[in-house]
Amino acid sequence: MIGIDEMETLPRAGMESIQLQRLQTLVARVYDRVQPYREKMDRVGIKPAHIRSLADLRRLPFTTKDDLRDNYPYGLFTVPMDDVIRLHASSGTTGKPTVVGYTEADIQLWSSVMARCLAMADVHRGDLVHNAYGYGLFTGGLGAHYGIEALGATVIPVSGGNSKRQVTIMRDFGSTVLLSTPSYALNLADAMVDAGIDPAELKLRVGIHGAEPWSVHMRQEVERKLGLRAVDIYGLSEIIGPGVAMECLHSEHGMHILEDNFLPEIVDPNTMEPLPLGEEGELVFTTLTKEALPLIRYRTKDISRLTLEPCACGRTLIRMAKVSGRTDDMLIIRGVNVFPSQVEHVLMGIDGVEPHYQLEVSREGNMDVMAILVEVSERIFSGEIKVLERLSRSIQMEIKDMLGVSCKVRLVEPRSIQRSEGKAQRVIDRRTQ
Repeated sequence: MIGIDEMETLPRAGMESIQLQRLQTLVARVYDRVQPYREKMDRVGIKPAHIRSLADLRRLPFTTKDDLRDNYPYGLFTVPMDDVIRLHASSGTTGKPTVVGYTEADIQLWSSVMARCLAMADVHRGDLVHNAYGYGLFTGGLGAHYGIEALGATVIPVSGGNSKRQVTIMRDFGSTVLLSTPSYALNLADAMVDAGIDPAELKLRVGIHGAEPWSVHMRQEVERKLGLRAVDIYGLSEIIGPGVAMECLHSEHGMHILEDNFLPEIVDPNTMEPLPLGEEGELVFTTLTKEALPLIRYRTKDISRLTLEPCACGRTLIRMAKVSGRTDDMLIIRGVNVFPSQVEHVLMGIDGVEPHYQLEVSREGNMDVMAILVEVSERIFSGEIKVLERLSRSIQMEIKDMLGVSCKVRLVEPRSIQRSEGKAQRVIDRRTQ
């Protein structure tokens, strides 16, 4: 059983001392071994010897997903391929996938940080962990798997798909912990209803959900429908996979970042200048301890903010707020920035609306038009037409008031929006089709 790691309770000065030492080692290594990094640093006139404090981090150039694609597949690796024991790759929607390599030490690191994250949710030896994250090139399934085993808990490697079978396994095997995307957790809740299984028949205690942004309202839906405590986990393939940051059971106001391994920043996505604690902007990470594919100032495109407010759990780690959206899934509708998570926040506050929706953006003449497909409960859908019309108008007004943009609303029957076994497809942009 893993308790609170000593790194997680260090005073700020102690943590920053470790971060600086690791940052200096990292910069020297990538400058020496990775030509694209050396060329980028030379262009801005920065040498490893110039990194004398954490404040010097801002002098280093950013790394983007394009850098990984431009050097596909192994051009940013710092070790020979003989030392790489595993490869993963993202399922990017455009261009080449981003390939991530791991040495034996990287796999041990990944297992360790994932185990530390699980411990924050009071997962421990004796727990039966139902791992419904996808296995394969996606980092979610295997990353969680190794962390569960490192923790000493029992892993049930179900992966995604066949939801009816999954809920039967959870009941029969006595699963106490569920790992999945939040949208798939709701999919499993629907499968329980279909199978006539009452959540009270299960032993689920906690759900650990990530890989996509999700609102507080969706958290409440997951908890209500599955009868568990739902907590947020954060990670991304390029940094290591799941295990970068995690909520503890004492806080729903931010995830503890394992900053002894992953050095975070928040920058203004327009000026690229660092922002102070508490201000919202784009999350940037520098990997301090990875071997095969270390990244310097990697732009995640995730919108968040950082805080050092004390947590009741006793950890002194910096915390990141729940991701509110992404700079690259941000929609611009008639000059207004719209994130799917903002729409979800509105919908989940309206009675009779199910936690399944989809945004369709199209162009009529020279005008962008946004339509929202919204599932409603069977009770509402089977009711009078005037009730549906009133609900539709109410949603339109709420969206207009919050986002400042008009939209069309189409209310659809329960389960008519295609379900996802992984990340939910929230946006269909027909302007480029």
